[in-house]
Amino acid sequence: MAVASGAVDAVGLVLVSYPLHPPGKPDRLRVEHLPQLHVPCLFVHGTKDPFGTPAELTAWTATIPGTVRHVWIERGRHDLKGADDVIAAAVVDWLATVKHPRG
Repeated sequence: MAVASGAVDAVGLVLVSYPLHPPGKPDRLRVEHLPQLHVPCLFVHGTKDPFGTPAELTAWTATIPGTVRHVWIERGRHDLKGADDVIAAAVVDWLATVKHPRG
């Protein structure tokens, strides 16, 4: 939210298990700031996360003007237990693609 509002400068965002909504309450979305994200974003998310399904996350991240990449952790819940190596590799791979505006 700080990056979207311009309060914090960033060249990209890594969002791990982004909570789109509280579990079981898809009507209480946390997405108002997404259309203001003009930086590249990496979303690492479990396919069984009760805070948002892959379909919900994909739909809402489509509102982000910056480039978006998704990495799905099969059968992962919100804690992504046991996926540290996969998450770290995804972040390292993604960082290699992010272009810093100052070179």
